[in-house]
Amino acid sequence: MSSAIAAKTMTQTWQILCTRADLVPYSGVAAWVETPEGPAQVALFYLPGHAQELYAIDHHDPFSNANVIARGIVGDLKGQPVVASPIYKQHFRLEDGQCLEDESITLRTWKVSFKGDEVWIEA
Repeated sequence: MSSAIAAKTMTQTWQILCTRADLVPYSGVAAWVETPEGPAQVALFYLPGHAQELYAIDHHDPFSNANVIARGIVGDLKGQPVVASPIYKQHFRLEDGQCLEDESITLRTWKVSFKGDEVWIEA
């Protein structure tokens, strides 16, 4: 997967992350994104055919303290797309990062979009 290219930006906060060809439908991939606080690991999920096709949330699982969220199982709970952590199986809503088993835990999310075949993320 491509790393973020800071020189090619839509605005000062948007950056190219990868291309559509780097994504796996109905699955996650991990990527690095440059943020003002420094680099961060992102779990990027591509759900073709859904109203919102692209989601980006923290790759770090706070329950296992491991960077594994992109390897989780994507599914649907109560009409909302979620990912189940591959270690302890907590479910996180892809839309807002909220853990369904523990309301005190929320993963960070980023705005992402396609611009042609490029995937852009707002850091």
